[in-house]
Amino acid sequence: MRKLIKIAHTLGAVGLLGTMVTLLVVLGVLPEPAEDLNSYALLTDLVDRLARWLLLPSLTITLVSGLLAISQGPSYHSAGWAWMKLATGVTMFEGTLLTVQGPLQREAELTRQYLAGAAEMDALAGSFGAVANCIVVLAGVAVVNVVLGVWRPRFSRRSSGSPEVAEQ
Repeated sequence: MRKLIKIAHTLGAVGLLGTMVTLLVVLGVLPEPAEDLNSYALLTDLVDRLARWLLLPSLTITLVSGLLAISQGPSYHSAGWAWMKLATGVTMFEGTLLTVQGPLQREAELTRQYLAGAAEMDALAGSFGAVANCIVVLAGVAVVNVVLGVWRPRFSRRSSGSPEVAEQ
């Protein structure tokens, strides 16, 4: 069971980082809506689908498998690095929902509404700079999580009652 959890955690992390890189590439080539509406509509639909069908499931698999690993491994219960990974994993989940998933989904829906004649061109944002910056930050946190899992540093408090050196 442990190996299955580890494989799921690794595959989820690979999918997560790969999707983040893919989203950054697509957002980098996304034209302004007024310049090329057809390409804009196709690419906003693509980033919406990437976020829905790859980013969020990969993040969920990574987070759930990490929680299962912590619950099944007694040695992880007192490991500071494991708890740090848990804290940053939950932060990534919330950050992804609020700063990436939500804006990409809203823009794709607004684009569909505009193409159906139910929204104005001014409603389309056309700029995903903030979303791209959030993806870079979240990818950085994901890399830190990988480093923590590989390096496994010891986080512990120093005791206040340290032995004093005897004077000669």
